[in-house]
Amino acid sequence: MNDEQLLRYSRHIFLPDLDLDGQLNLCHSHVLIIGLGGLGAAALPYLAASGVGTLTLVDDDVVESSNLPRQIIHTPQRVGLPKVESARLLAASLNADVQVIAEQRRADEAWLLQTLPGVDLVLDCSDNPEVRYALNRAALQHKTPWVSGAAVAMDGQVTLFDPRRADSPCYRCLYPQVQAGQLNCSESGVLSPLVGVIGTLQAVEALKLLAPAGNSLCGRLLTFDARSTQFREWKISRRADCPDCSGQR
Repeated sequence: MNDEQLLRYSRHIFLPDLDLDGQLNLCHSHVLIIGLGGLGAAALPYLAASGVGTLTLVDDDVVESSNLPRQIIHTPQRVGLPKVESARLLAASLNADVQVIAEQRRADEAWLLQTLPGVDLVLDCSDNPEVRYALNRAALQHKTPWVSGAAVAMDGQVTLFDPRRADSPCYRCLYPQVQAGQLNCSESGVLSPLVGVIGTLQAVEALKLLAPAGNSLCGRLLTFDARSTQFREWKISRRADCPDCSGQR
């Protein structure tokens, strides 16, 4: 790490829980972000600015004017541009040290199974149950940790799944079956800053795990009610009958 980088990341390096070794771990990490909507738009700037070495960005959508109130990395000038390209431009402007790979595609199971071996951590910011179940299966197979976030209307939640740990529940342990389109932001609406709260918490969990520093949310679900400005924590347990993870422990 050169003098300029030492100065740039000095506030991380000063943290006893992180220090120089933790920052070096961040600089050598590879994070996959699935979805560059509201959650991804909140998490990405902090990961890029914090020096995560490689960021792979995946989304098959383009920027629309209705995205702008909450997907704050996108601008009116980028309406019609692929979200991954808009996000790549933002990340590159924040930190030239970070390698950014943009993939305009849907993260299906076949692609995830091929991609995860080269990734240290995944952030699911997709708002899509099918993608989450596919990611859950691929992450279990490759022992890849991932941070799950969701926000709709005025409610949000975040947790972390870590298949490297024998005691970690998986996404299907938490949600045995979720129907596609259920509690959809495009139909139910969402408070713009709510996605910032949840996406930023996803970035916090990602940096903590990669450094490593502190205790992760593995086995705990953190929910946020914006109506009352109240956080609550819920314990998540492994399900002995879970079809995804019960046979892989």
